[in-house]
Amino acid sequence: MFSGLNNTGIMKIGYNQMMTKPEALAKLANEILADKSLPLAESNLVFGEGDPNTAVLFIGEAPGRREDELKRPFVGRSGQLLDKLISEIGWKRSEVYITNIVKRRPPDNRDPLPKEIEGYKPYLARQIEIIKPKVIATLGRFSMNYFLPQAKITRDEGKLFPAGAYFIYPLFHPAAALRSTGTLEALRQSFKRLPEAITKAEELIKTQPPTTIAESPIKQESLF
Repeated sequence: MFSGLNNTGIMKIGYNQMMTKPEALAKLANEILADKSLPLAESNLVFGEGDPNTAVLFIGEAPGRREDELKRPFVGRSGQLLDKLISEIGWKRSEVYITNIVKRRPPDNRDPLPKEIEGYKPYLARQIEIIKPKVIATLGRFSMNYFLPQAKITRDEGKLFPAGAYFIYPLFHPAAALRSTGTLEALRQSFKRLPEAITKAEELIKTQPPTTIAESPIKQESLF
């Protein structure tokens, strides 16, 4: 078990009513299902799963074939590697939260298009707002560039960046690590530093209360 969980408590997420985090996330998932304007509607919704009170939120780019079948994020070969890396640092998958920037599978597992990313953007923003992580660990360049447009995955992987209300910790996508032993070793080393990155983020939050992402532009300067 790692430290740094947010308070469970009760939270107010719009609609003029009080909801727990799981209730708020369930309501958000139902809103996505009801939104017929969203792209990729022919695929299943893969909303995300895990502990909504976690300090770290893993975000990939989009579901693949296996994820579409099971309606769960990162359950194919990439997900097996992600589970292994999480286990190697003494955590459990159930202790973190995992999702994607695009909530449905693009055809033939192609890269998500800008309009698809844009379509799901409001829902991802609300998902993050509900979970309130201290660190967002992005998986792959699409997820990284969603938060850090000027970042380069080969240069900035394994570094910690301030991003308004939270911190961004870019990681290689597990699929890339499966294709390259060098990338796999780099990803493994960055995973080993992830607990330290969370501790650093917690220390910074104590000394300088975070602002909302809208109020504070992302600084592309690593703190770690």
